Amino acid sequence: MAAATRAIARLDQASTVLFVCDIQERFTKAIYGFDRMVDASAKLLRGASILNVPVFATEQNPKALGATVPALTQHFPKDAVTLAKTRFSMCLPSGETADFLTKHKAKSVMIVGIESHVCVLQTTLELLAKGYDVFVIRDAISSCNREEVSTAVERMRQAGATITSSESALFELMLDASHPNFKTISGLIKEEKERTKASLEALVPAARH
Repeated sequence: MAAATRAIARLDQASTVLFVCDIQERFTKAIYGFDRMVDASAKLLRGASILNVPVFATEQNPKALGATVPALTQHFPKDAVTLAKTRFSMCLPSGETADFLTKHKAKSVMIVGIESHVCVLQTTLELLAKGYDVFVIRDAISSCNREEVSTAVERMRQAGATITSSESALFELMLDASHPNFKTISGLIKEEKERTKASLEALVPAARH
């Protein structure tokens, strides 16, 4: 008897959403590699806009920590949802997160943001527990202390999250070079080549070996 096929999480354009976690103005100087993380997040947001991937963003206590940085909000689609929160997880008990996921028939969530070991981690664990496939964008997450990131990534991987990169995620969403947006996304990738390299070198240890 043939062995059962193992289920593997895959990104599908029609059932994927992008979560942007607390990338706010007051964190600019506090987060390790903040600018590089923003570069990777902005590239993914631009790609998401081209591919019509819905965007859900949160801001942790924005009265004290400011709004999402303009380098990202300028790439938000018109129907992006941005909510204030005090809870660490982006899964809000008031129901807005669940409503967003249901509205867009989401099965998979890509997540970028900060901090890796707090809000990104707790959001990922909660989404996994609810049955969603979570794709942590490794070159688009960080923490105040660099050393926290690898521990958080390992915890998320052990819990069942998929760890990937911004460029890989965009190509996976398209699946095929015959995709109608392939040339546009390819142009974006070429345009962002140097910033992508800088983000990987700053934020992904394996990329330096």
